[in-house]
Amino acid sequence: MSEQLQKLIDASRGRTMSDAEKEAQRRSFAYGNAHIENERVTRAMIDEAAEKIGKAE
Repeated sequence: MSEQLQKLIDASRGRTMSDAEKEAQRRSFAYGNAHIENERVTRAMIDEAAEKIGKAE
């Protein structure tokens, strides 16, 4: 592992993600998994579903 990469990993250990970053990560994960199963799934579809779920809660 390069020294630069190790520095970035060390710096990230103490960082807390904001709610917006967590939501973006959640949507990215959902898109990645859904797109593997069905390549017709788009990021817009994931965003739309997330918005519907958010309103229902």
